[in-house]
Amino acid sequence: MTHVTDHDGGVRSIKVPIPDNPLGHTLVYVVDTDRGPVLVDTGWDDPASWDTLAAGLAACGTSVAEIHGVVITHHHPDHHGLSGAVREASGAWIAMHAADTAIVRRTRGTGPDRWYSYMTDKLTAAGAPEEHLAPLRTPRRPHALPGFSPALPDREIVPGELLDLPGRRVRAIWTPGHTPGHVCLHLEESHPSQLPGHGRLFSGDHLLPEISPHIGLYEDPDDDTVTDPLGDYLDSLERVGRLAPAEVLPAHQYAFTDTAARVRELLAHHESRLTGLLTLLASPLTPWQLAERMEWNRPWPQIPFGSRNIAVSEAEAHLRRLVKLGRAEAVAGSDPVTYAAV
Repeated sequence: MTHVTDHDGGVRSIKVPIPDNPLGHTLVYVVDTDRGPVLVDTGWDDPASWDTLAAGLAACGTSVAEIHGVVITHHHPDHHGLSGAVREASGAWIAMHAADTAIVRRTRGTGPDRWYSYMTDKLTAAGAPEEHLAPLRTPRRPHALPGFSPALPDREIVPGELLDLPGRRVRAIWTPGHTPGHVCLHLEESHPSQLPGHGRLFSGDHLLPEISPHIGLYEDPDDDTVTDPLGDYLDSLERVGRLAPAEVLPAHQYAFTDTAARVRELLAHHESRLTGLLTLLASPLTPWQLAERMEWNRPWPQIPFGSRNIAVSEAEAHLRRLVKLGRAEAVAGSDPVTYAAV
């Protein structure tokens, strides 16, 4: 089974599996151009994922060797993982927004020891207990980490400009939040089924039909800039809403319509969540303590180690937003730092 869907108008998608992940798969889009097929994302770097991608392309009447280019919505390994293998097999170019290319370049130059040290310091500052920190301090560490050798892109996606896809009109829309360089791709062509709206939108992880994407801090061991990724995401949501595409082609789950309604749902979700966090912050809490009390898709004791790190990062992103809005503040003199509602 190749898991290929024809979206008409020279666009198909392949469900490329993500190993051991509840998301299940990444939707890799195959877009016909006058110079050959172009991929939007590539999927996780795994033999089964590669085999599925190759079989899917064969079902589309093409092959990995015929791929002309690869457009990456963002640097995460379930999107960018197979890009290097595709380029090696086909000679295709790889395009990515400069902000995420910078992360790829930094990741390639960051050894596991540097990363573990950074994560230990970061989680210590967030108030993580010693039993969570201990595995990060152990000397028995792998020499390599998954996703730490991503392919370096050779083209830059410039926001607002049309991509070099002969015979197609695909415009890059910068949508930071999930990552600093996340982009959506607006296919500025009439919908093949004549649905009302303005073309179609390859939305990556920015806009999904049933999931609110993870919004955490932008990790950079060498940069102390105080970012506001949740604010970036909410601003980007409104920007995409104004495009009013007829259909959204996301990187996970399934294609959907009524972009405006989904944008409103996500904006309301985050406002409700921020309001709920203020109730929790009636008493000062560290980011770790806040994460323990937030609602997730399972109780905190059942959340695995790596996912707890992601949850703490998301708690910190929400704290940054509340502080920027003047609705919460750091408690002077607290160590590790605690935050309280204003």
